[in-house]
Amino acid sequence: MELPPADCIRQAVAAALAEDLGAGDLTAQLVPAQARGRARVITREAGVLCGSAWVAAVFAALDPGVRLSWQVADGAAVAPGQLLFTAEGPARPLLTGERTALNFLQTLSGTATAAQRYVAAIAGTGCRILDTRKTIPGLRLAQKYAVRCGGGRNHRLGLYDGILVKENHIAAAGSIAAAVAAARRLAPTVPVEVEVETLEELEQAFAADADLALLDEFSLTDLRSAVARNRSRSRPLGLEASGGIDFDTIHAIAATGVDFISVGSITKHVRALDLSMRLELLG
Repeated sequence: MELPPADCIRQAVAAALAEDLGAGDLTAQLVPAQARGRARVITREAGVLCGSAWVAAVFAALDPGVRLSWQVADGAAVAPGQLLFTAEGPARPLLTGERTALNFLQTLSGTATAAQRYVAAIAGTGCRILDTRKTIPGLRLAQKYAVRCGGGRNHRLGLYDGILVKENHIAAAGSIAAAVAAARRLAPTVPVEVEVETLEELEQAFAADADLALLDEFSLTDLRSAVARNRSRSRPLGLEASGGIDFDTIHAIAATGVDFISVGSITKHVRALDLSMRLELLG
């Protein structure tokens, strides 16, 4: 999985450290300045690891003398009690960086773990899991990376690299056909996706020659009908199901034959992986 740009990681880490450190870590000053330590980080629960580059950036920003030794790579499954990495160096920066480093690691691992669960839930159907733009502000690229670590795929990264014509855009343009035509004039090489709420609107997306259709809160019956209609066309669209999707419904939705299912909760309803760091002083 390709990491976000290094500058993006450093900027996110700098902002996180700034809000935590302020004028300085008062508590860490209780430890002698010359003290050295070794920290061990474990997971208390199963999941998928993600976020090692952010951890490295935290300690590099605090003290380049901190040395990390990773036992697990991003994207790997981890089990309760498993050692993830050790960090050795001056004790003060180890203590100062603990919370920020674990915040990144537990949040991104939680995102990757959620993505993997959804991917596993539709295994064998041929359908693929997509994320959305419902991400934590400031962590868009980080969470998109975490989704890939969990086996999911990224929808557009932002408003700049894809066109998704939704209800309000259609209303402003006057029709699906007018909105798609305007999108083609604006960005001829960018795929155009249209959100539709009924089979009739799907037919309008067909007629407008969109590239993809987002089927918003379709029933299973209508999803199957949409797939059948799409497959009868000489140039089928990509079909994405979205809205009201959870673990109880996702396999049945995937089995209708849609190409993609987008799940906002992967990045929006993040439950951090439970991690723990323990420090021992050396010498």
